[in-house]
Amino acid sequence: MISLDGVAGKKIGVYGLGVTGLATCEALVAAEADVFCWDEAGAARAKAANTKYAPMPPKDWPWKEIASLVVSPGIPLKFPAPHTIVKKAHQEKIEVIGDIELFARAVDALPSEDRPRIIAITGSNGKSTTTALIGHILKETGIKVRVGGNIGVPLLALPDLDKDAVYVLELSSYQLDLTKSFRANTGVLLNISPDHLDRHGSMENYIAAKTRIFDRQVAGDVAVIGVDDSDAQAICARFVVTHNGRQVIPVSAEGSLGQGVYALNGSIFYSISGKSGEAGSISDIPALQGKHNWQNACAAIAACLNEGVPPNMAVGSMARFAGLPHRMEMVGREDHILYVNDSKATNEAATAKAVAAFDNVFLLLGGKPKGEGLDRLLPLMENVRGVYLFGEATDTFEEALAGHAICFKCGDLDAATMRAVRDARNSASGQAVVLLSPACASYDQFKNFEERGDRFKKIVRELLKKDGEAA
Repeated sequence: MISLDGVAGKKIGVYGLGVTGLATCEALVAAEADVFCWDEAGAARAKAANTKYAPMPPKDWPWKEIASLVVSPGIPLKFPAPHTIVKKAHQEKIEVIGDIELFARAVDALPSEDRPRIIAITGSNGKSTTTALIGHILKETGIKVRVGGNIGVPLLALPDLDKDAVYVLELSSYQLDLTKSFRANTGVLLNISPDHLDRHGSMENYIAAKTRIFDRQVAGDVAVIGVDDSDAQAICARFVVTHNGRQVIPVSAEGSLGQGVYALNGSIFYSISGKSGEAGSISDIPALQGKHNWQNACAAIAACLNEGVPPNMAVGSMARFAGLPHRMEMVGREDHILYVNDSKATNEAATAKAVAAFDNVFLLLGGKPKGEGLDRLLPLMENVRGVYLFGEATDTFEEALAGHAICFKCGDLDAATMRAVRDARNSASGQAVVLLSPACASYDQFKNFEERGDRFKKIVRELLKKDGEAA
């Protein structure tokens, strides 16, 4: 785990005991802090029972002596209203931070020559794939790498700080909202689209949270910024003017760039620091299908280049990238049908990118809507043979798609999948894709997007197995 600095003998509150909260408690106790923790869920509290940080109701905490309150990323700070624990901390003039800030302070406490390299990735969509892809490239090229944060291993549970390692961290807007001292040698902002506005209150606040990934960069650091949407493009343009000595590298999958890394028809090109050329093609890599994944690949190449990895070597290692579960995951294939699990697509922008990657799509759409509409999807409906609606979003989405697509109200994911499979099998339009890309949160019918994706995979695999046995 990460060895924390400056907390020995201090009383620290930890609110939220999911995997991040538990890792935070473990690291704080190991650093000889006196931890007071709580979670509203009894099951979460049970995981911390019989430890040195056994849960205690916040009303019994020694508030006058607590130095910091570390909250899990999901705890509301301002919108729609501050959580009661945040209000209490403010009343007592106690700082409210997250595990990323504890990590940043541990890094800052090291002599400069012992500081590890840090690559941090954020964006509305694609950050998990890009984080995993960067980690994969670095590992394949012989660089010691640690991957964590909002993906996989909680940040403070990673192996201790190592000057010879590169820490590749996925950071959400929630996590960035809780940072003050974090600095990335390479910061990556992939894109900006409306998301989590109930938490941030406005697009301006959401963008401000995302761009905190660059806040403490200094001369010699690198900012990699996608320019395929207007908000991120504006951020990139501003940073080019006010770069303060850092290098700004734009990336795109929509057209050529005078400077930066870009994809054209699945081939990657670069022009950085006076060096330019073609890095290679990724068009046939199953885990990197679609323009959105081409942009992810461009960002990964830009980040790895800053670690000394040549672009052509980075592209070569991508051929062995397996991808991530629930992110454009190829579940199976039969005859003329491909089954794709993109359950991680919890907003319209992510779903639009998935739909754009295929022709003849039988689209499973629904869940708990985020109130953002489907305007980006409408121009893509010419690729869609049918939309199979499920969950709370059914009526809203049927109305939004009226006149643009043939919709079927299916109730739940099981029924939607079965109807889509039947129609795809009866289709005579060539290669068909049954695509789960819901454009919604999952918690109307599932506890998370992973459970939703796993259910889809189970249905598909049982169908394929049954048909295989019948044959």
